[in-house]
Amino acid sequence: MARRILAAGNWKMNGLQADGLALASGLAAQRKSESNAKVDMLVCPPFVLISKVVDAVAGSGIMVGGQDCHMTEKGAHTGDTSAWMLKDTGCTHVIVGHSERRTNHGETDDVVKAKAEAALAAGLVAIVCIGETLEERDAGKTLDVNRRQLLGSLPDGATAANTVVAYEPVWAIGTGRTATPEQAQEVHAMLRGELVGKLGQGIADDMLILYGGSMNAKNAKELLAQTDIDGGLIGGAALKVDDFMTISHSAP
Repeated sequence: MARRILAAGNWKMNGLQADGLALASGLAAQRKSESNAKVDMLVCPPFVLISKVVDAVAGSGIMVGGQDCHMTEKGAHTGDTSAWMLKDTGCTHVIVGHSERRTNHGETDDVVKAKAEAALAAGLVAIVCIGETLEERDAGKTLDVNRRQLLGSLPDGATAANTVVAYEPVWAIGTGRTATPEQAQEVHAMLRGELVGKLGQGIADDMLILYGGSMNAKNAKELLAQTDIDGGLIGGAALKVDDFMTISHSAP
């Protein structure tokens, strides 16, 4: 199948009810006014907003996802949310292994893989995040780090239908710095090659690989023009209706 661009908005820990509903409703209104949209759209609000956002975007074609999930279905895990709970609220996707989870919560590749496998078991699409730090890039370890994280974090049973990879250079998240299109494409091409070896040519050709390092309304067009960049995992720019819609209109 031809890869279709995905604009995925990660709201992170932002938005009270009024803010979240205004953002979701604004996006839905603009999306409903479009015909033959070339880009799929996904928003990932904080857990407490998911049900309301699902209702707000109903009928617009905008999908809703979670920002994290636990690796088990239920149990004594205070403060955690299972993939099955996300599915029950109307989610289609869940982000796992975001660099902020890896850094702030010490999540390893094994943990990320277990969470991704839980997502698949619950019927969600897992967005598996990987990326190098500035120190690792400066040390010439970019490709090695991302290769290791990809192979260590991919869930068993991954296909193009149930798994998305997101390359998010840690040094470019929330810093205003962005990998050049050429830097991003180099990593994405390597990841595509590793997916061929791991999953086979057919799955690798169809699997989405998103760029997740400060994609915004100004740089999206050039990034999305790269052969192996299939969309964005977007942070700050996803919190503004006009910016997120501009990105969704930037597909070649």
